[in-house]
Amino acid sequence: MTEPDSIMKHWSKVEYLHETVRNPNIHVRGTHSYYSDAWSGSFEQSVVRYLYGDDYSLKAWEPAWPIDQLHIGDYVCIGAEAVILLGGNHTHRTDWFSLYPFAEHIIDAYVGKGDTTIGDGAWIGMRAMIMPGITIGEGAIVASGAIVTKDVAPYTIVAGNPAVPIKSRFREAAVEKLLALKVYDWPAEKFETLKPLLCASDIDALVVASDQYDQG
Repeated sequence: MTEPDSIMKHWSKVEYLHETVRNPNIHVRGTHSYYSDAWSGSFEQSVVRYLYGDDYSLKAWEPAWPIDQLHIGDYVCIGAEAVILLGGNHTHRTDWFSLYPFAEHIIDAYVGKGDTTIGDGAWIGMRAMIMPGITIGEGAIVASGAIVTKDVAPYTIVAGNPAVPIKSRFREAAVEKLLALKVYDWPAEKFETLKPLLCASDIDALVVASDQYDQG
């Protein structure tokens, strides 16, 4: 028996996050970021873990602490079965003798880790895990299976457990120019016009074209 088209999974079918995310603690910028949900549930069902704001938690309980937020930039690509872990320390205090989350001490047991941010244009590989409170910089790549425990600099590739920098995608001068251009803040018309140069690697040509566009 063949699955109906509505539920058939395939790596070439993607879930655009701005269309599907409902959790009020997930903030998606723009309309291009996607999750490649082949072999898994939806982004909120399988990727985002321990974040208050799903249908069950909203009805079942009220948190006694501030909720760490998840911020996702535009043009972010998230591979199948990646995990973005939130919820601080999940009420397991490593500085206490007992790690167990006893109900009568649950408020004191919780320690937030701060917001998690995935910058514009980043790529999160399949089955990578991002720990709470992490910032992934613009254009960074998290390799498949990596466990990210520290912030990732813009346009840097990280891999391993724990994830460590492998290399920068471009020379430092090129990265500085890219960040100064603020490509992902461009108006849609400018972005579309200069897209051929964004799909290339000549930073000087991109800078010149950007200046010419701005000058009219």
